Amino acid sequence: MLNSNHNTLITINASNFSDLPGFYDEVSSVLMKDTDWKVGTLDGFDDILYGGFGVFENGEPIEIIWKESQKSKEDLGFEATRTFYENKIRQGKPFNIKLIQEKLDDLISGKGQTLFEILVEIIQSHKNITLILD
Repeated sequence: MLNSNHNTLITINASNFSDLPGFYDEVSSVLMKDTDWKVGTLDGFDDILYGGFGVFENGEPIEIIWKESQKSKEDLGFEATRTFYENKIRQGKPFNIKLIQEKLDDLISGKGQTLFEILVEIIQSHKNITLILD
């Protein structure tokens, strides 16, 4: 019988990436081993955290250690987030430009979340996942 106190341990290593596409590559490689599917959006990242796609089952307790999270906090901070929103606005459809402009305005005024904060919030919204910022 498996020890029920033993959580699956997943490590996200910030030294392996410095931007959002790099983050998606990193989480794809650690969460989606042996699958052809890759994470490419915030919604896609949220979806794989439900489990059943890669290295853990749906609802299985897991622990994610985000190594060098301070580096990611800077890499995926204000500037990266502003660029992320500006690119979506420039691209237009299918994005909700009004909503994205509001998010950009909030960010600039100091009320909005950075990409790092959004990613942390997505992880923390999954009750079976313990996040450790290292």
